[in-house]
Amino acid sequence: MSINYEDFEKVDIRLGKVIDVQDFPEARKPALKLKIDFGPEIGIKTSSAQLVGAYTKEELHGMLVMCVINFLPKQVGPFVSEVLTLGFANTSGEGFILATPSKNSVGLGNKLR
Repeated sequence: MSINYEDFEKVDIRLGKVIDVQDFPEARKPALKLKIDFGPEIGIKTSSAQLVGAYTKEELHGMLVMCVINFLPKQVGPFVSEVLTLGFANTSGEGFILATPSKNSVGLGNKLR
């Protein structure tokens, strides 16, 4: 399926910092519950992410991640996921590999251009 550039421009991708990571045993697929800080303009949002097997909770804490912040919230079992944390299928194991910046030179809440 193809989309045009105007469709892509509607997707609001922002940089956030993982500030809390919790187990999510109620999820159908192995997942973690994340709290992500996007800075003062956007604030703290929640995300359910299938990262089990790819990262430890300790590795995720403090990590900078890219997220779509303008999708409607999604109910995932008893949890509401407010943002979509972006990643790629892990071909060498479980979980997804996160899309992260290579340097900490980008401010929280900055929009991907």
